[in-house]
Amino acid sequence: MFSRNSRGRTPGRGVGANRFGRPTFRTKRKRPAAQELDFTQFVKKAIQTTETEVFNPKHRFADFEMHSKLKANVAACGYIHPTPIQDGAIPHILESRDVIGVANTGTGKTAAFLLPLIHKTFKHRTEKVLIVVPTRELALQIEEELRKFSAGSGLHSALCIGGAHMGNQLKSLSRNPSFVIGTPGRLKDLIERGKLHLAEFNNVVLDEVDRMLDMGFIQDIKYLVALLKTPRQSLFFSATMPREIAELAKKFANDPVTITIKSRATAENVDQDIVRVMPREEKIEVLHNLLLQPALHKVLIFGRTKHGVEKLAHRLVERGFSADSIHGDKSQAQRARALRRFKNDELAILVATDVAARGLDIPDVTHVINYELPENYEDYIHRIGRTGRASKKGTALTFVD
Repeated sequence: MFSRNSRGRTPGRGVGANRFGRPTFRTKRKRPAAQELDFTQFVKKAIQTTETEVFNPKHRFADFEMHSKLKANVAACGYIHPTPIQDGAIPHILESRDVIGVANTGTGKTAAFLLPLIHKTFKHRTEKVLIVVPTRELALQIEEELRKFSAGSGLHSALCIGGAHMGNQLKSLSRNPSFVIGTPGRLKDLIERGKLHLAEFNNVVLDEVDRMLDMGFIQDIKYLVALLKTPRQSLFFSATMPREIAELAKKFANDPVTITIKSRATAENVDQDIVRVMPREEKIEVLHNLLLQPALHKVLIFGRTKHGVEKLAHRLVERGFSADSIHGDKSQAQRARALRRFKNDELAILVATDVAARGLDIPDVTHVINYELPENYEDYIHRIGRTGRASKKGTALTFVD
């Protein structure tokens, strides 16, 4: 546990959940209240290992039967050997098999489904792919990867997400894109407007399916998949496989291959501690003093509400810190800009609601700070998973009053 510093302050943190603004017919699974959490769960040392399990891939990217232009783009990115989920999934997807992939975030799932599907559209320009994801940020991340791997191919894509200009999305759809990447709410809106016709799509990817379940999108997913062309190729990717998702996969997938990647738990790479805030201390002062420490040079801070996150970011900027925020009340352009600046080390601090807790791959985050408590331990694990990535060591600190 952190002790008081030279100014008599005790560092501390906290985090919370955002509201997704979904219509009342969508229901979220009931979660325990934050005050029921056992704070001792937030105190753990990163596991130090002397032996590292080495993954020996069966393939190289050059071995896969993919279009030469696609292989050239992959090589230009410096990729030679696939990750375990890529090594396991790509051959089956290339054979047009339905696949259920169970693997943690940050294991290369995006390339695992994008590469074989890009190859498919290279060979047959009539192929159309729908990719459904839970958050705008993940959709942007996938589109960025798609552009990189399909460079010079002439393939078109459309990004259909809330908070972004509808006119631009309609323009993209009018170009008959091979790939449509979107969030459930905006996709439904475009279908209801008659601007998106899923009967034309014969490939579907559901990414971060367990997160979509948590956010209450399960009925939307069923609605969207039911409109797709049959037969089709269906790909499901998720960090976990709860009963509802297993039932969904069984209903919509055809004789799927299930690939489960056992990987070291993200939390094992993360030093975890709590920071107690004493009764007469101001929480912002505790945070201020903590952020002055040299080791905290790329920090992701989680807050509970959109208003609280915005207020905290402003207060940190007023105190001279390089900070910005992302939350549901910001436009997509604002969110994308803040995330890009943080990824490119133009910002030292990003304050966020749970919109940044899952699915995002942000390199070299040194510290995750829970300025407010998460709703449950599962959310806590996903938040601290933004640090300690790619076998690097990270630190997570949780404020406790």
